[in-house]
Amino acid sequence: MATMADVARSAGVSVATVSHVLNGTRPVLPHTRQAVLDAVDTLGYTPNTLARSLVTSRTRSIGLAVSALSNPYFTEILQGVEAAALDAGYSLLIADPHDDPGHERKVVQLLHERRVDGMIVAPSADPRRLVGYLRRHAVPTVFLDRLIEARMTDDVPPGAAGAAASPGAPRFDQVCAESAAPTALLVTHLAGRGHRRIGLIAGLPGLSTTGERITGYREGLAAAGLEYDTGLVVSGNSESEGAEQATAALLDLPDPPTALVTANNAMTIGALRALRRLGRSVPDDIALCCFDDFAWADLFSPRLTAIAQPSRELGAQAVRVLLDRLAEPDRPARTVRLPCAFVHRTSCGCPEEPDRAGAAGVIASSTLSEKGTTS
Repeated sequence: MATMADVARSAGVSVATVSHVLNGTRPVLPHTRQAVLDAVDTLGYTPNTLARSLVTSRTRSIGLAVSALSNPYFTEILQGVEAAALDAGYSLLIADPHDDPGHERKVVQLLHERRVDGMIVAPSADPRRLVGYLRRHAVPTVFLDRLIEARMTDDVPPGAAGAAASPGAPRFDQVCAESAAPTALLVTHLAGRGHRRIGLIAGLPGLSTTGERITGYREGLAAAGLEYDTGLVVSGNSESEGAEQATAALLDLPDPPTALVTANNAMTIGALRALRRLGRSVPDDIALCCFDDFAWADLFSPRLTAIAQPSRELGAQAVRVLLDRLAEPDRPARTVRLPCAFVHRTSCGCPEEPDRAGAAGVIASSTLSEKGTTS
């Protein structure tokens, strides 16, 4: 196996110069750099990652903490993270926090102890312990999919070491898709079909995505001239079983909804299961629109009208934002929002049209796609 000394002899340079080229620790003349790279390629030299990390204080690894990895949405996010990390020469360490604040804090600490250069985290509904840990240890972090409130970055949980965050503690970058405007579009679309009682199967309380989709639901009702009825909003806790129960509860109302909006793909499955069990046909008995498109959404009968999130691009964008943070630790924190697409099918009650089957349109947002934030 070739060594760094072999590369140095072949390129006619010192071992220190080879180290500077491979680790980027000092500028090297272009022709010298190319000679080293040619020697590396010719000899098949493989750098010792552990030794290099001792020199650079970098492991060229990223920690990813995302719950529900079995969910197709997060699986696609993972694929985006993995591809972008690999392209940048980074490896990936993955953990599932199971949406549990205590477990979330533990797995992030374990990733940190593996000396990852930075982390990408989809935070739980109560990320105070997580944020406190990341701030105390100054871990470069991007929050993905779910935002944290600006004030949360200044919170440290009661009794934690370092009772208050220091004034110079880091703030965090965030990457997510638009949620409010796409949800509002689903509601106005259903209202345009004549529906006046539109139910919402909402996500897990405390998640930013849940709050934003409820906000979008209310905005859609207002735009359609419909009153907001709290009885038509039931939490499905972001999972299938909860959505099945929530759907049954809505249909058991004295004046049940004639249309439903489900706030994620897992809850769509639960809602469909409840509707089948109760003998309700979509869209003849009740119309359905869902947040999150997925691979088999157009295989259902009827085909599901949905909001498609740019899941792989979200993952890739999170890596790019983290790499920017690693390159410029003092840069201002930012929140990057990506647009979604409205995929028009037939579960909303619209007829199938050959020139519009599965048509998707990007939803314009009233906010900037990328903006600075104080979080």
